[in-house]
Amino acid sequence: MFPLKDENPTYRTPYVTIGIIAICVLVFLFQVGAGPEGGHNIVYRYGFIPALISGSGELPPHLAGFPSLLTSITSMFLHGGWFHLLGNMVFLWIFGDNIEDVLGHFRYVVFYVLSGAGAVLLQYLSDPASTLPMVGASGAISGILGGYIILFPKAKVLTLVWFGFFLTTVRISAVWFLGAWFLMQWVNALSSNGDAGVAWWAHIGGFIAGLLALFILKPHRYLFGRRQGPWS
Repeated sequence: MFPLKDENPTYRTPYVTIGIIAICVLVFLFQVGAGPEGGHNIVYRYGFIPALISGSGELPPHLAGFPSLLTSITSMFLHGGWFHLLGNMVFLWIFGDNIEDVLGHFRYVVFYVLSGAGAVLLQYLSDPASTLPMVGASGAISGILGGYIILFPKAKVLTLVWFGFFLTTVRISAVWFLGAWFLMQWVNALSSNGDAGVAWWAHIGGFIAGLLALFILKPHRYLFGRRQGPWS
């Protein structure tokens, strides 16, 4: 399943969401422009590497020097490929504008950073000795999905569904779409057997952090779909 759009209007321009998308695209173009070796070095210098935090690993001298703790932020704006970037930006555009609409621009920035930090933390705890860099906005976007399922559980998501060669679109309530998404993250995290191709635990950590951050940043009258709209 892949989301195409949500039927959930907003009432303010999502400047922060647009800004994050723009930064991620520009950073990725910089990665690509640096060439294969340069792009590789950028990922290892600014991606989040658990072993650098736990002290069980270190970078070669020509890559060292950038504070390891700050990579928990810089890693959110790096991506491993075009499909990685495109998938993240589609999810961010579809679901992020509504969270920004409710929280306001400043609190949305705080929410986004807290979600990303939660993603990094759980990924670190899952394997503190890992020497592979974690990059991507997926963790922070997972927090947005966690906030969305609480705020807009009945919002309809136009979803692309495929069965072999058969493609169709269906309208699915956000609670079912995002619930299925979260379940898939759990299944993949538990069955990955250390496969670090996708940071499944970061997705779970971001989702949980988004749930917690929403309760901290927003009055309860906005929770559990109580805001009026076509999804109610």
